[in-house]
Amino acid sequence: MDKLNICLVSLTFAPDSQDGAAKFFTGIYNYMKNQGHNVKLITGKWNLKFSDPNIFQIDIIRKRFLWFPQFTLHARNYLRSHKFDIIHGNGPKGVIPIILSNQKRFVSTIHDLGPFETKFTKIPLEKLLIKYTVNKSTFITTCAESIRRQIKYYMPNANINHIFNLYSAIEDKYRPLPKQAQELKDKLNIEGPVLLYIGRIAKYKGVHDIIKAYQIAKKEIPDLNLVMGGKPDFTMEKNYKDWQQKYKDIHFIGFVSEKEIPIYYTMGDIFVTYSYASEGFGLTPIEAIACGTPVICSSIGAYKEVLQEHVIFVPPKNPPQLAKEIVMLLKDDLRRKTLIKNAQNFIKKYTWNAVGKKLEIVYKKFLNQI
Repeated sequence: MDKLNICLVSLTFAPDSQDGAAKFFTGIYNYMKNQGHNVKLITGKWNLKFSDPNIFQIDIIRKRFLWFPQFTLHARNYLRSHKFDIIHGNGPKGVIPIILSNQKRFVSTIHDLGPFETKFTKIPLEKLLIKYTVNKSTFITTCAESIRRQIKYYMPNANINHIFNLYSAIEDKYRPLPKQAQELKDKLNIEGPVLLYIGRIAKYKGVHDIIKAYQIAKKEIPDLNLVMGGKPDFTMEKNYKDWQQKYKDIHFIGFVSEKEIPIYYTMGDIFVTYSYASEGFGLTPIEAIACGTPVICSSIGAYKEVLQEHVIFVPPKNPPQLAKEIVMLLKDDLRRKTLIKNAQNFIKKYTWNAVGKKLEIVYKKFLNQI
């Protein structure tokens, strides 16, 4: 394939942010650069400053909605002053500045349709932005076939032939690190089994349900520990501070660096993720499995499609049932080992080489339509 000038537009980017959408575009960026393409990235600055000269990082106000005018204006101006073969936006937040820069043709990625599945807000803005993104995009990529089908279901006018499922992938660094994990456990002064959550602290993530399930399970397994990594979004900051004060037995770790995440995964006896909506792939459970940790997660469509029989599924919003499965799995060493052993070949297909090749095919189709 000819070498391309590519611009990726993503409000978040790893390791500055650790959400799945950020990691997905980080994987794309690294793959395309390794293939010799000229890749630029426009993103926001949340926690870390990048030294890469090909990353245009915009200082933003970390308050709800206040980031929008800064990011959108600067990203729009950058796109107006540069020429690219491919412009690829990460979700509606990455696409809006592309549209406002008068780009007529571009690729977008839709990770999930959470606003259509549940009411995040009484204002239907997020739904409208997704519909607008789908309507304006030349091609769309998704991270699960179920999301591709949902787009067509909720937006019947969408051209299904212009929507491509790529899945997502994990990096090679996700592997068991038992020595470092034990050192981390000692550092945190933890004794007993560890229930682990790493991810954004957002309402739809079911974090409070995980806390409730932990409290129930702890009655049967008194030395059980809950470790929670990740930072709250704007809507959950008050809840998070309240939890820190109320639940002194829970280890609220906050932001976990990319270097430390595999160590945390390895330290966990069970990784739990319990979203009730808005998941397009399920990256953290795949990462946890790669680090040798069994997974319990909610039985939402994307998780069931991607993870298949290699995790334990629990219906969302059911802490007693979640607690029951946690206790049963912690008491069954053979089942935990079997889950991990059987999943090792399965997770090998989620590589950036596989995802990147699929995306290059999409880019080629895009260019051939000009």
